[in-house]
Amino acid sequence: MVDDAERKETPTIGDFFAIFGRIGLLSFGGPAGQIALMHRVLVDERKWLGEAQFLHALNFCMLLPGPEAMQLATYAGWLMRGMAGGLIAGLLFVLPGFAVVTALSAGYVLYGDVPLFSGMLFGISAAVLAIVSEALVKVSRRALKGRLHVAIAMTAFLAIAFLKLPFPLIIIAAAFAGLLLTSRQSERTTAGDGERAVPRRLRQSASSALLWGIVWLVPLAVLLGVAGRGTVFADMALFFSKAAVVTFGGAYAVLAYVGQQAVEVHGWLTAPAMITGLGLAETTPGPLILVLVFVGFLGGANAGAGGPIAGGLAGAFTALWFTFAPCFLWIFAGAPFMERLRGITWLSSALGGVTAAVVGVIANLALWFSLHVLFGSPGEVAAEPFALPAPDLATLDWRALAISVGAGVALMGLRLNLFAVLGAAALAGAALGGAA
Repeated sequence: MVDDAERKETPTIGDFFAIFGRIGLLSFGGPAGQIALMHRVLVDERKWLGEAQFLHALNFCMLLPGPEAMQLATYAGWLMRGMAGGLIAGLLFVLPGFAVVTALSAGYVLYGDVPLFSGMLFGISAAVLAIVSEALVKVSRRALKGRLHVAIAMTAFLAIAFLKLPFPLIIIAAAFAGLLLTSRQSERTTAGDGERAVPRRLRQSASSALLWGIVWLVPLAVLLGVAGRGTVFADMALFFSKAAVVTFGGAYAVLAYVGQQAVEVHGWLTAPAMITGLGLAETTPGPLILVLVFVGFLGGANAGAGGPIAGGLAGAFTALWFTFAPCFLWIFAGAPFMERLRGITWLSSALGGVTAAVVGVIANLALWFSLHVLFGSPGEVAAEPFALPAPDLATLDWRALAISVGAGVALMGLRLNLFAVLGAAALAGAALGGAA
């Protein structure tokens, strides 16, 4: 699994629980901060991985749908202790944040109407607009590497924002556009251990795919078969499974898809609640995609199954299972061929197109958030084939605008700490919450 010449120390299972538990509890700050934390702990401090191994692992995880930091932790665990190590590392990266998001979701359901609490949530929601705008700037700088990538990004924005095309369709089209940019140069592979290793790798990959396919798809089939389509938890299981397959580009990319479907199609929560959930997820450890746990909790709570808390917990666990089980499948099935996948030119080009499209999708997310944060009545008008936003300017909320602008200046101008900005936004929202 890993070159013994690069491994400096063989960790025990006890070491895994201690170190990855620590990483899981401290993994604030989004994927960049989480990846930096893992590099410091696993490469610099513990010396469990070499520098080249860590970078190879990161490149592999960037090729996959799903949260790259969580999958990097899982793959690092697989490198050192096989599937058991990967499972421990991946779960410990997710579960602390899951517990916190679930608790915050319960607080939102029980106390969301309390003026002080609702005012703080209002301030956090307004700050989210600045956070998404900052993400758009950062991703654009990294992803747009030429005019064609810019064209893909603009086309993706128009397609999802004004044509209302499905998010999965946009991702597939962007991948094909990326394929058109593939260089004619010969593809390189980095097999490293000869063709005789291929059958063994195939068996290992197939057995992992079968196991994790069962873990993911059998519960999905049971829910669909027993509860049936149209019931909240079966629909959630199917929805979160689809989201897990198309989450290239991180949580911000998929949030527009989640927001449109969960809010406008399924009605599991409102647009302001969705924005609040993202703000709460920003304050917790673990991957930002844990915002789906908030969506699941509110969807289950609003379904009235066994009361709001019991239904919410069922929805939260549904979101957890069907969002992250596929991540383990991608890692454990693909890991044996990591070096080969990393060297395929056409695959890298296709994913380059997807990454460019993600910029347009995040721009749509920023537009969607701004309409729902700043205006009381977003509205839209049909101008075939487009659906154009038409907010009522009289409903502009000056409080939300002031907090959003202040948060944007603090984050992008002054480069202040995210948690300090969110804390200040919460206090501002509480102070301004009673203003007309």
